Amino acid sequence: MNDLFGSVFVAGDSAASTIAVSQFLTCLAAALVLGAFLAVVYSFRSRHTKSFVLTMFLLPAIVCVVIMMVNGNVGAGVAVAGTFSLVRFRSVPGSAKEIAAVFLTMGVGLVCGMGYIGYAALFSVVLGACWLAFTLTGVGGGGENERILSITIPEGLNYTDVFEEELGVYTSFYELLGVKTTNMGSLFMLSYRIVEKNQAQEKDFLDALRVKNGNLEISIARMEAENNGL
Repeated sequence: MNDLFGSVFVAGDSAASTIAVSQFLTCLAAALVLGAFLAVVYSFRSRHTKSFVLTMFLLPAIVCVVIMMVNGNVGAGVAVAGTFSLVRFRSVPGSAKEIAAVFLTMGVGLVCGMGYIGYAALFSVVLGACWLAFTLTGVGGGGENERILSITIPEGLNYTDVFEEELGVYTSFYELLGVKTTNMGSLFMLSYRIVEKNQAQEKDFLDALRVKNGNLEISIARMEAENNGL
């Protein structure tokens, strides 16, 4: 058991200036396998882009190589800090889920780079199982059911509480986000954040709203709270 969770670098190698090719390839292969595992876990029932999944696959191997190359040097601490600062290369702010995924893959790469492949595998399996458990149980996933409701109404219609009845019947939560004029001021556009009680009744909901707004444009769309592009 101690051998399984020990470092592939024998005593004294951590301070050596060279690493055996077999050790290098072993750590690199382990990082790639674990990166692929974490990429699959992340993409399960999750909106994602190909570029982000590819990043999760390659990032452990990249960090692993960096850590192996600086292992034992005086500047190792600075190099590790610089590696973790890679998360700053994002052009747009990431969601909490994306940032957690990036740090998870970087952590696995760091452990592999130190030679502790057994611990890296154990770390990946435990965290991956927790990730899948949250995904399958839907814990904390209420926000994914939120929708944006846009309703166009004529300028003569008082929008203050005209749709209160319909919203109360077909939604479990609603909030008026904003109002703007359109079509040279002859129409108003109302934007609501809603959570539908039963999506199977969405057509009935729209028909009820159409009666009130004179059959003008109405749309219900998924709330895009995240940007998965890396």
